[in-house]
Amino acid sequence: MKQGRKFSGGRYKSSRKKTLREKRGQTRIVTLGSERKKKIRILGGKIKTVLLRTDKANVFDQKTKKCSISKILNVIKVPSNIVLARRNVLVRGAEIETELGKAKITNRPSQEPSVQAVLIEEKKEK
Repeated sequence: MKQGRKFSGGRYKSSRKKTLREKRGQTRIVTLGSERKKKIRILGGKIKTVLLRTDKANVFDQKTKKCSISKILNVIKVPSNIVLARRNVLVRGAEIETELGKAKITNRPSQEPSVQAVLIEEKKEK
């Protein structure tokens, strides 16, 4: 049956409207560019710092077990949406090109003030 309908075809009526905390927040799109952060108020009056734009990532190399800050050059591929790669949007699971090589984003940049990535393929030196 259609969503929001009973088997008989009758409608489900909500007993109340959504409260402010139940409503969805504004979606933040983190793009590639000079770093820009924003502080927002979350539930309980706490302050959360989120990214709007960045050009740096904390890249972890699994071979050497070391983490280093590297510049993001380009967004190569976003498995969830092809258009996001064209727009240089940084999301979880996106493959990015850094100074160290190809890396995969492991955190959610729209929820945190930094980009964390794991090195997939090292850059070949000529």
